[in-house]
Amino acid sequence: MKKVKANPLYFSLLEIVIMVVSTALIIFSFIIFDGTDYLNLFTSILGVVSLIFCAKGNPVGQMLIIIFGCIYAYISFGFSYYGEMITYAGMTVPMAVLSLISWLKNPHNGNRSEVEVSSISKKEIPFMLALSLAVTAGMYFVLKVFGTANLFISTVSVLTSFIAVYLTFRRSPYYALAYAANDVVLVVLWVLASFENSSYVSVATCFGVFLINDIYGFINWKRIQKRQSSE
Repeated sequence: MKKVKANPLYFSLLEIVIMVVSTALIIFSFIIFDGTDYLNLFTSILGVVSLIFCAKGNPVGQMLIIIFGCIYAYISFGFSYYGEMITYAGMTVPMAVLSLISWLKNPHNGNRSEVEVSSISKKEIPFMLALSLAVTAGMYFVLKVFGTANLFISTVSVLTSFIAVYLTFRRSPYYALAYAANDVVLVVLWVLASFENSSYVSVATCFGVFLINDIYGFINWKRIQKRQSSE
């Protein structure tokens, strides 16, 4: 895979601003509400960096998501959010590996720093939704057995996460919107957790920041898709 240029111009001015502001918000929240769990801080910043790379269609983003997913699963386990733990360890991380392979095998015009943007047909949407609902239904009972905290919201998170990873694997721009929906769910999930432990406010802030990044990711992927089509 071609190395990402060290030149900061690889990122647009807007992307640099998003990274700086996102990181600043995460650090500020960490100092105010946590200040001790540096693993949360590291994971949050890693997540921001991964999303910016993903927004550019760069496979490096998927590599970082694999690392992020493993650490996030560990953090979720610490608060008995078994739904998040199982979702990331058993679904998001493996799918990120498959997505990485898919992105590497489908570079745009041989440029491995940018994936060839694709789309799913209307006929595939019912299949995706049916598969997502089946996985979510099965996960509901698993999470219930494990005594997962905030079971309903955790189950919704499984649904949005599966749709997101499915679309990521299929290289569809709408993967970012699915992740944005998942970010909203996770903000609610970790805000509820923060009522018992204020340090989790920093995690909720993290996913609030992710929401902004994923919205940008969708906008940029549509821009990339249009450019690639014209080429």
